[in-house]
Amino acid sequence: MTTQSFIDGASVPSPTQYDNIDPATGRSIGAVARGGADEVDQAVAAARRAYARWRKTAPAQRSDALGAIADVIDGHRERLALLECEDTGKPLSQARTDIIVAARYFRFYAHAIDSYYGQSIPLGEDLHVYTRREPLGVTGHIIAWNYPMQLLSRAVAPAIAAGNTVVVKPADETPRTATELARLAIEAGLPAGVVNVVTGIGAEAGAALAANPGVDALGFIGSTRIGSEIAHAAAERVVPVVLELGGKSPQIVFADADLPRAADFITKAILQNAGQTCSAGSRLLVEAVVHDELLDLVLERFRRVSIGPGIADRELGPLISRKQQQRVTGLVSGNATGEILCGGGPPEDDELGDGAYFSPTVIDAVDPASEIAQQEIFGPVLTVNSFHDEQEAVELANGTEYALLAALWTRDLSRAHRLAADVLAGQVYVNTYGAGGGVELPFGGFKKSGYGREKGYEALDAVTATKTVVVAL
Repeated sequence: MTTQSFIDGASVPSPTQYDNIDPATGRSIGAVARGGADEVDQAVAAARRAYARWRKTAPAQRSDALGAIADVIDGHRERLALLECEDTGKPLSQARTDIIVAARYFRFYAHAIDSYYGQSIPLGEDLHVYTRREPLGVTGHIIAWNYPMQLLSRAVAPAIAAGNTVVVKPADETPRTATELARLAIEAGLPAGVVNVVTGIGAEAGAALAANPGVDALGFIGSTRIGSEIAHAAAERVVPVVLELGGKSPQIVFADADLPRAADFITKAILQNAGQTCSAGSRLLVEAVVHDELLDLVLERFRRVSIGPGIADRELGPLISRKQQQRVTGLVSGNATGEILCGGGPPEDDELGDGAYFSPTVIDAVDPASEIAQQEIFGPVLTVNSFHDEQEAVELANGTEYALLAALWTRDLSRAHRLAADVLAGQVYVNTYGAGGGVELPFGGFKKSGYGREKGYEALDAVTATKTVVVAL
């Protein structure tokens, strides 16, 4: 079965197709329509027509529509999870969680839009001044491949809740749940044209969406390099853009921390989704006096991780593709200073040989200035460095071009608050780690991790603009 674009309430074929590859086996699981500028033009035109009506609907009506979409996602949870598992390779249980969270986005914004108000400004007795939050129009969203359903839902739900209509370009590798969600939204009663999906290659369909003059705002989730290109495209047309880009997030562990608890979270934060998470805790910074003790705990957990195809629901699935496997292998093998304590390459298991697997890897004492310590690996690879005091810990934590997440592990709450202010990150966790956190928590970064915020009420600010009305009485 071919996965096709979904525009104005119907599937739309394209003249050419490409294969959707299962990363667990290396085999095709179906064809995907290779949409381009023509399909993007159709989708934007459909969204523009729908916007004329959708923007005038009452918030309560939009709230009901989002609630209905959440219900229909729940009703198809297992099928959507299976599609996500096959497309991404992630363990089935993790895919099920992604679908639950996707529905949660629609429920959250269904409630949030009911209490999203403007302000009254007391300028003087002879003036009545108030503000309105108004939708931007047609918003375009280019989605990454690591959490397809979650990322689509967190982009689409606030946008349509606020009265916008949307065009989504899912990742080349993971298009199926995006088109399925658009179809289910129609089933839930959403008017045709409010949500449109164009499948295809990023350099074709994604670039066309970013450059389309009918798109009033852009959102992008992916690499810093492509994010820069999207930002340039937005600047050319002077439209707002939200960029959620890479991360190199530190786990900062002090000697007074609960080390077994920290080790549990450190393991999960880098191995979840095979480390292919922008907010993965990919750097372990540990106080020197407990370095060996903590590392033993982490290594014990890494070495007992089970590996297999997503459908087998092991703890670690494959990377998204052979290309990504080769990239991670190259970064690890090119490491010049650190000591590989476990892993270091694909698993030596003939049954996994056709898939894009990579073993859980710990590299100790890396050079903080080296590529492997500075660049986002996007694999199950944890680098380790020691520090001796708070200042050194902060310097190491802030020593990359990324600033998305950080975690502080300490029983000293004064230290926790001091460092939460000093560490550059869009989210800082203390004695826990959320890998992006909940639907309610504003999410985004500083430096080359991007700008703008998704999630929480701030996502509604990103897809609306303030209009000020001044009335002389």
